[in-house]
Amino acid sequence: MEKSNSQSLYQALWNSADILRSKMDANEYKSYLLGLVFYKYLSDRMLVHSTELLEEESHDLEKAQLIYANAYKDADTHEDLREALKDDIAYDIKPELTFSALIDEINNNTFQREHLQQGLRDIEQSNPIFEDLFEDIDLNSRKLGPNPQKQNQTISLLMKELADLNLVDYDGDALGDAYEYLIGQFASESGKKAGEFYTPQQVARLMTQIVLMGKEDQKGFTIYDPTMGSGSLLLNAQRYSNEPLSVRYFGQELNTSTYNLARMNMFLHRVPIENQKLRNGDTLDEDWPTDEPTNFQGVLMNPPYSAKWSASKGFLDDPRFSSFGVLPPKSKADFAFLLHGYYHLRNDGVMAIVLPHGVLFRGASEGKIRKALLENGAIDAVIGLPANIFVNTSIPTTIIILKKNRVNRDVMFIDASNEFTKEKNQNILTEENIEKILETYKKREFVDKYAYLAPYDEIVENDYNLNIPRYVDTFEEPEPIDVVQLSKDIREIDAEIEQTEKELLSMIDDFQVTDETRDIIQAMKEVFQ
Repeated sequence: MEKSNSQSLYQALWNSADILRSKMDANEYKSYLLGLVFYKYLSDRMLVHSTELLEEESHDLEKAQLIYANAYKDADTHEDLREALKDDIAYDIKPELTFSALIDEINNNTFQREHLQQGLRDIEQSNPIFEDLFEDIDLNSRKLGPNPQKQNQTISLLMKELADLNLVDYDGDALGDAYEYLIGQFASESGKKAGEFYTPQQVARLMTQIVLMGKEDQKGFTIYDPTMGSGSLLLNAQRYSNEPLSVRYFGQELNTSTYNLARMNMFLHRVPIENQKLRNGDTLDEDWPTDEPTNFQGVLMNPPYSAKWSASKGFLDDPRFSSFGVLPPKSKADFAFLLHGYYHLRNDGVMAIVLPHGVLFRGASEGKIRKALLENGAIDAVIGLPANIFVNTSIPTTIIILKKNRVNRDVMFIDASNEFTKEKNQNILTEENIEKILETYKKREFVDKYAYLAPYDEIVENDYNLNIPRYVDTFEEPEPIDVVQLSKDIREIDAEIEQTEKELLSMIDDFQVTDETRDIIQAMKEVFQ
């Protein structure tokens, strides 16, 4: 799809949010908009696929609706068609409940929200993978309107805004990217707290390319995000792997609404059902189940920063933490998330996690965990990011790269905090900035005021403190002052001031002296004499 068409799709989707924007905040209306976009995608996809099955292929949704409805009510084709749809795409929708049919109802003033509700419910019950997928869409919410008629009207307007888009005509990247665009816009509009579910695309790309480095051609690559949010970070593997259809995704998310968002995101990016395993759960309290694959070639994480957790003593017997002998503090779960991800990393895998800078130098139990990781050679690199690069926080953050079975214990430090572009209220890593980080990470060479490969002994001398300024000196000497030139400049300025004062006094002398101006003129002369 041409870029201009992609932009048109983005704009059409974002414009539809105007209908809800005055009624609720972005964190709430995202569920309605993203849910209805997904329902329309499922409906459009099913209609077009049914015409292919019936050997009457058409991408005209009106025509496809007619073909599907006729075949559905035909006793000779009804069951075969339903079974074929469930085999191929895991669901079917009754002809009278497709998005196209509901739009006809809206145009004929016969639409009732209950019909849409039934369509959503049918999808949820068609296959376990859709279970409770639309539970955040409350079609009876008073925020949609003060009475059923107004609520009906709001939903109708929103559906009509989406009606002209044939979502099946966009390829997986374009539609998935448009969905990502909406998620990013919601994160930006809804402020800090709601932005927790979103990792900016530039940061996600950087982390993913490091984790995939040298394994781009590998088939069946397994990747895990224990705090997956909307799944955006995970899905980058599809973008940078040369075997995207074989990538297997594993993710867990605590927030149920965000978990549902991630499930929809996977479908819109055309990830095969058998290649995705997502769970709704507490990553720290409920470890990844042992009946699933438990070790992964890539681990990507952007957990909530300095979140509280129980840190109960029972965790000392948990294999994720037991070998370290201490637990991260209750007030800061940063290292708890890191150790969880590291535990589930395969011996030949790579992990990238975003955390606040405090994990690099804080002491007590965090210092002991950091020391143990360094002694084991687990920390491969520390990359300092610019401040204000995330929508949910303006604090500077760092990406820590971890590996198992390294032969060295040195650590590559990259200070990328000063190389960015400012856009509106956000700092952005440009293509050039990202490429420089990737190239520097790959070469592991000294770059003046930017990167340094610290030997283990030096880290020990620094008491296992990984604060980046200890290793990368970005101090810039100020320009030397030319005292002779400065003296000359001052004399010239003094001369200009003296000349200007003379001219002002001359102008004041020309003023007409009256009883009203006499005191004012005298006061002005006293200033310049």
